[in-house]
Order: sequence, then structure tokens, then C-alpha cells
Amino acid sequence: MLSTRKKIMLVDDDETSRKQGRAILRDKYEVYPLPSAHKLFEILDLFLPDLILLDIQMPLIDGFKILERLKSNIIHATIPVIFLTSSNDKESVIKGSGLGVAGFVTKPFSAPDLVEHIERCLSGDYLKHVPPVVAPPAIEAVKAEPRADKPVILAIDDAPDVLKSVHSMLRDSYKVYTLPKPEKLQDFLRNTRPELFLLDCQMPGISGFDLIPVIRGYPEHEETPIIFLTSEGTMDHLTTAVGLGASDFIVKPVDMDVLREKVAKWLG
Repeated sequence: MLSTRKKIMLVDDDETSRKQGRAILRDKYEVYPLPSAHKLFEILDLFLPDLILLDIQMPLIDGFKILERLKSNIIHATIPVIFLTSSNDKESVIKGSGLGVAGFVTKPFSAPDLVEHIERCLSGDYLKHVPPVVAPPAIEAVKAEPRADKPVILAIDDAPDVLKSVHSMLRDSYKVYTLPKPEKLQDFLRNTRPELFLLDCQMPGISGFDLIPVIRGYPEHEETPIIFLTSEGTMDHLTTAVGLGASDFIVKPVDMDVLREKVAKWLG
């Protein structure tokens, strides 16, 4: 027998918040706790929820970017989204309202407050209190640099010698940018549009695995080739990378001929 309970996706990188939210809601709703934007859009491909609870402050892709992407998709745009936030500041409220958020719940949340907001959104009452919003583009579109002569490549690796070597191998045929700090990726993509990414698999803090869903979250990079640089060419690594959306891999130390051959193949 099919369940008639409403389906709620709870997206928060904090495990404690996910467990608390599920404990509060599981007797009344079908609750799906998810740790990241990547998992959210993966599940959205399988079925649509009746409501999404979305943490604002998450690494790599924050709640505002996720909401923008949801509202830009005609299938997902009508799903009510409630922001979960530890700081209900005026700026966040203004920005969230402008993007079409249905409400805000301050963390740590109480059971009555959370359920009240959910019921109000599921009934459609929140629509009476917010102005109509025109959905913005998915994730802020990046204006590509003029294609003068050379394709643009971005190499991300925490090892300076690897970046120096890659730059030296490719600079004659390509415009090569290097980035030693993966957390600077989104700042870089605001101004430049690479046509191929070279990602180190194992970096402290943020790995290449973490960066793939971030890159794929930009509509203009849904198909951009991503080549992994890895010191472990194991099946586990390769299967994980390909499953997340990587295009190819090169085992370190990087061989000049192999690198040029694979870059030329994907940019060919």
C-alpha cells in the first residue's frame, strides 16, 4: 500500500541537525536526510518531494545557490523550500525572499516551530505573504572569456610542483590557469570559463571528489571535461570519479605525452 504521507527532503551537512530533524518529523512525514547538494539533485532525479528543508551555510554550494538552481528548473520550481539557518539576519532574509524561499527556521529548531512552518508551506499559506518572484538563472551564468586562440584549462592541485609541471607541459597550446587552493574555485569561475578541468584526487580538506559536483552544478559546466590526476589508479578511485562525473584520469607522476594526448582528445 502506497504511503499518503508527505515527502520531505532535509538537506544539511551537519549530521546532528539531520538526525534531530528526522527524529522530530518521522512520525508525521516521510523524511529523507541528505548531506549535500549533490545528493539532493541525485535523489530529485528519482522522485519529487512535497517540501525541501535546506541549510543555508554548507561548504562548496550554499543554500542560496541550491535554491537558485531549483527555481530555474520548471520541474523543481514549485517545490516549497524552507531555509534552516543559525543566523536569521536581515540580509539572508532579503536575499532568500528574493529567490523565492517559502520560509526560515532558526537552528537549533524546536519541534513545534519546525512543524508549524512545514504545515503552513504545505497548505500554500506562505504564498499569501510573499510577492511573486521571477526565478533567476540557475547558478550565476559566467560570461566566457573571448576565445582568442587557445582553449582555457584550469588545473587544481595542492602541490605547487605538479601545477608548475602541468603549466609547463601545456602552455604552448593552451591558456593554462593553476589553482593551489580548491576552496577558491567558485571565485575563479565567476570570472573565467575553463573548457577543461584537471583535478587532483587527493587534497587535504576538499578533494577532487568533492569538487566534481560543484563543477557540475554550473549549467555551463555540465559537460565540460574533467580529468583526474591521481597517485592511486585503483578501480575504487576510478569508479568513484566516473560515477561522480569525471571524464578521464591520469596516474601521477604525470607523463608529458599522456597528458597532452588526453587533453587533446577531450578538447578535440
